[in-house]
Amino acid sequence: MKNPHKEKRFLNKPFYEGGNVAMDKFIRGHLTYPEEALAAKIEGTVKLQITINHKGKVIAAVVKDKLGYGCDEEATRIVKLLRFTVKKNRNLRVTFTKNIQIHFNLPAQKSAQKTPNKGLSISYTYTTETPKKTDKPPTKTYTYKIG
Repeated sequence: MKNPHKEKRFLNKPFYEGGNVAMDKFIRGHLTYPEEALAAKIEGTVKLQITINHKGKVIAAVVKDKLGYGCDEEATRIVKLLRFTVKKNRNLRVTFTKNIQIHFNLPAQKSAQKTPNKGLSISYTYTTETPKKTDKPPTKTYTYKIG
């Protein structure tokens, strides 16, 4: 007579499909930096405790470490979009809690002068009179620069 196979864990924890890398990519893709935080140049980390139901949906999010300036609300909005995979837990409906940190870093400043031609510029000069072999400069000169 064989012994029945025992499971290693009593309860299976929920997990995000693709792991932490995929979850970070999802968060970065859906994160919109709040305008108040941009104006005040606020950077930091919002720490949240989320509650996941038996279907893998985030049903509650509590902010543990606040940042303010609209960052807390944005972090709460994003974690409520997450969907986790939950394996069967002995026919029980179990809710889980998980701690998540969302980092808010200011976007990189774009340089003020970017040329669309990647540094290519064209300039030419147009003169109305042809200069003779004298030391006088031409009478009318127009200079144009493109780029």
